[in-house]
Amino acid sequence: MAMLRVPVNSNDHIQGPDNAPMTLLEYGDYECPYCGRTNPVVRRVQRYFGPRLRFAYRHFPLTEIHQHSEAAAETAEYAGAYGRFWEAHDMLFENQDRLGLPLFFAGVRSLGLAEQGLRDALAHGTFADKVRRDFLSGVRSGVNGTPTFFINNRRYDGPPDYEPMVATIAAQVEYAPMPA
Repeated sequence: MAMLRVPVNSNDHIQGPDNAPMTLLEYGDYECPYCGRTNPVVRRVQRYFGPRLRFAYRHFPLTEIHQHSEAAAETAEYAGAYGRFWEAHDMLFENQDRLGLPLFFAGVRSLGLAEQGLRDALAHGTFADKVRRDFLSGVRSGVNGTPTFFINNRRYDGPPDYEPMVATIAAQVEYAPMPA
């Protein structure tokens, strides 16, 4: 079983308590249809486990097949610089069929962020290094497609469906203490 080579850290986008007994990490691509179908599953898993689960997301844009994936990841990072990563994350997945600059600009405007700021960030590659670091951490951990999940640093190779993910996490959570 593949292991996560770069542990979840303060550079990641995280939801849930730092002291949660379980961590679910996703390497995803905003243009990947499988990631789009899995996003609501992840939300259900988060609701099920509540404070017992910490969720982290890392970018793994498959630029060879998804022409908008890099810019989408950089758009999410731009929003993240203003504390709006998760809103941008969800907006991108909810609008996968419309990915492109018009959506990115409209999306940041809807979050109350400056369109010109995103234009400048994309033109200068302001967030390209962060996206690249996420991607390379995935490569180091054996990620070669999306979505790829790790549960407590071990790659989850089961189907990205609600019941099997919950069962796999629950089997490990029952042996872990509840967060204080």
